Amino acid sequence: MSNSATESGRDARNWLALSIGNSRLHWAWFQGEVCKQVWHSPHLDSAAGEKLIQGWNRGELWSGGLESPGPLGYEAIAPNPPLWIASVVPHQLALWQSYRRFYLITLSDLPLLGLYPTLGIDRALALVGAAREWGWPVLVVDAGTALTLTGADPQGRLVGGAILPGFGLQLQSLTEKTAALPPVTFPETLPPRWALTTSEAIASGVLYGIGAGVRDFIHDWKERFPTSAVVITGGGGELLLKYLQQSAPEMAKQAIAMPDLIFAGICYIKQQQSG
Repeated sequence: MSNSATESGRDARNWLALSIGNSRLHWAWFQGEVCKQVWHSPHLDSAAGEKLIQGWNRGELWSGGLESPGPLGYEAIAPNPPLWIASVVPHQLALWQSYRRFYLITLSDLPLLGLYPTLGIDRALALVGAAREWGWPVLVVDAGTALTLTGADPQGRLVGGAILPGFGLQLQSLTEKTAALPPVTFPETLPPRWALTTSEAIASGVLYGIGAGVRDFIHDWKERFPTSAVVITGGGGELLLKYLQQSAPEMAKQAIAMPDLIFAGICYIKQQQSG
């Protein structure tokens, strides 16, 4: 962990967590161990980052002058709340390193065995957060920009995982890399598997293709670790659960949905580092 200040007194009660993802920033406001609110924003430029830092120096949770959406109904806080960060995007991380109560979480801070140097900190923290809630062994399926599966054994040792393009990234690649295929968004209900329109055919291929792969990974994992929890998180988690409920209802019943799982991991590491 890197930091430039030590937490103490009442100002340690309010703090911020920031997970810098491939396409968005994921924020959480905590009071102690209680997560008060979670929100998401696009990646920010340096001017927006400086506005936020200035606001935090004044005791503002979010700067009203930003175009990016912030938390709803927040209250004034003590100036300079601690900011705990996990990042997979270096240029976005650089925006916050001038903040004097900046704490960066790295792989060396995590109570996981068998880590490899290039493992994404987001994957590792989600695994720690899941284990904090449901114990080891555990499998985390994170349906984000990249869809990842990450598992650890009963001793908390990384077994391994897989990475594939997520729902949105697959749709985007088909639109951008082909001449005739239209942009597609997923409908609220599952598309027909055997589609009769181009848009539905794209939605079907992406959804059922990803879903079948994930289902196979979960099946293999449960054969290895029958008592393991399976936790689904990320922006595409709800869509993935819909697929499992239709195609593998027993598997879906055992899956645990936790959209903001990474913040459980960040909170745990903060507790350990802050004493």
